[in-house]
Amino acid sequence: MVSVQDLSVTFGSFDLLNNISFLINDQDRIGLAGRNGAGKSTLLKIIAGLQSPSSGSVDMPKELTVGYLPQQMRVDDSTTVLNETLTSFSELIGLSEEIEHTGAEISRREDYESAEYLRLCDHLTVVEERYRILGGTNYLAEAEQTLTGLGFERSDYDRPTRELSGGWRMRIELAKILLKKPSLFLLDEPTNHLDIESIQWLEAFLATYPGAVVLVSHDKAFLDAVTRRTIEISLGKIYDYKASWSKYLILRKERREQQLAAYRNQQKMIDDTEKFIDRFRYKATKAVQVQSKIKQLDKVERIEIDEEDNSAINLRFPPAPRSGTDVIKAEHLSKSFGALTVLNRVELKIHRGEKVAFVGRNGEGKTTMSRIITGELDHTGSLIKGHNVRIGYFAQNQDELLDESRTVLQTIDDVAKGDVRTKIRDMLGAFLFRGDEVEKKVKVLSGGERSRLALVKLLLEPVNLLVLDEPTNHLDMRSKDILKQALLKYDGTLIVVSHDRDFLDGLVTKVFEFRHNRVREHIGGIYDFLRRKKIENLKELEKKEKKTQGPAEQNASQNKQRYLEKKEFEKTLRKLRKRLEDTETDIERIESEIREIDKSFMEPGNSSEEHNLAFERYRELKETLNTHMDLWGQISEELEAFMKNNIQ
Repeated sequence: MVSVQDLSVTFGSFDLLNNISFLINDQDRIGLAGRNGAGKSTLLKIIAGLQSPSSGSVDMPKELTVGYLPQQMRVDDSTTVLNETLTSFSELIGLSEEIEHTGAEISRREDYESAEYLRLCDHLTVVEERYRILGGTNYLAEAEQTLTGLGFERSDYDRPTRELSGGWRMRIELAKILLKKPSLFLLDEPTNHLDIESIQWLEAFLATYPGAVVLVSHDKAFLDAVTRRTIEISLGKIYDYKASWSKYLILRKERREQQLAAYRNQQKMIDDTEKFIDRFRYKATKAVQVQSKIKQLDKVERIEIDEEDNSAINLRFPPAPRSGTDVIKAEHLSKSFGALTVLNRVELKIHRGEKVAFVGRNGEGKTTMSRIITGELDHTGSLIKGHNVRIGYFAQNQDELLDESRTVLQTIDDVAKGDVRTKIRDMLGAFLFRGDEVEKKVKVLSGGERSRLALVKLLLEPVNLLVLDEPTNHLDMRSKDILKQALLKYDGTLIVVSHDRDFLDGLVTKVFEFRHNRVREHIGGIYDFLRRKKIENLKELEKKEKKTQGPAEQNASQNKQRYLEKKEFEKTLRKLRKRLEDTETDIERIESEIREIDKSFMEPGNSSEEHNLAFERYRELKETLNTHMDLWGQISEELEAFMKNNIQ
């Protein structure tokens, strides 16, 4: 369908893409992967016809249609949500107007036998048939269905688009592209502005779409759900596999191991052959064999090892100063913007050391709550921050908060204090800002580079409560993995607002769901929450069906629901009890080690150095024991509350 042939993109002496070729077939589901700056967005622009390559070509049939969604775009905000969405049906709307105009013209005429009258009738038949083929009878329903799937409420349809945030504006652009039903979708980070429910809807839409899809995403779960083929761009080359992202990683690792083994075997053969040639080069009796070996070497096709891009950020959060047990406690907290109520009488409690996620549809108050916690917004009701709580905040619109006129180095130098100023270049180097790159102006940085720069700022001062609002939106997969690992090791309290299920999986142990101006606490990880939500959705479905069900159907439905609820209850109960048992085991281990150190203090003959080391370890164990005792108390409270709420 689309042929990319010998395509290269060069900037000065730097090759971004180097002589790459591949085909996009009908119904392909291709995930473009690679680190920030590898050339993914550039490749999409070239295929969409918005940018020219330095050499090579992109060939496609004339009748092929392309729907391209860039990461950022300029839009005209002079209409409403629904009217802007309906612009994707411009041909249908034109046909509707033509049908109305032609019908009115026919109704005015009385020359029923004339050639002109017959021509108008034929034209009306053709236009009406075209209108029907293009779906003219249900395009409005399609538009509403797509807007709903992407998170819009029916009450939003008449809202002026100028009132919407950039994220919601991008959803309209995505809806317009989906409704045009092109032969080929080119989607550049489509999930960046979507919540989890909208991402799941988009996954289902793309999975059954009859055309081809090429998308750029750093969301592993989304790539695995949608794609069946992966093209990774690395150091100007491409690696093309007929597999989703996770399977591709395994296949490429196996391929590289085979390549390395073949390379080592060939190098040994070449080395042995060269030694034979050097040893017998001047012996007449071996001349024929030497010449044969030389010709053999000349014919050898040398195996090359694929060069790997191993550049990655080096991220480690400073130790968190100790805070009080209750870090954040909200009671009857509400927040409104004019007549719009975002949060209504919210109850929320976060303990020291917890790692929690704020999830929910966009506009439900996740960012608002984050900004209230950081002190950026006022509110009604109570919000109590614990003793010695120090907050570090990564804002969703971090790129807008940076001064574009400053350089990378100046941005960090402006906020650095004390001895850390002597280490600024080292810190920037750890985040891939090396050499002359620190002199880049912020305005020329990519989204991923701006996110990395914001993370550097976050590390300048030790904090014990990290509030991260969509920190992964512009980070490549390797950087996301490194950030996740650093957060797993972080010994403070974490609140993360994110739609990235893979990033949240294993990182958080509690989910706060924001919906209908309220906040609901769910114990467990992100996939526990999603499984539970499906059961709750089943509940809602059954509530709607109750009116039409007979006694037998209602009884069967209730039995099924009770079974599902019992299964979910037992699973959550097992999880809580396991956490409690693990904590008790840790406490016993720590207490045992403390007793051993106590005994060692009573033994004579220890040097002062040994005594000091033992005392330092003793102090660390005592602090760790206090933390685990607090955790044991928190889990016990959660278990008690869970039993109370679920056993009547």
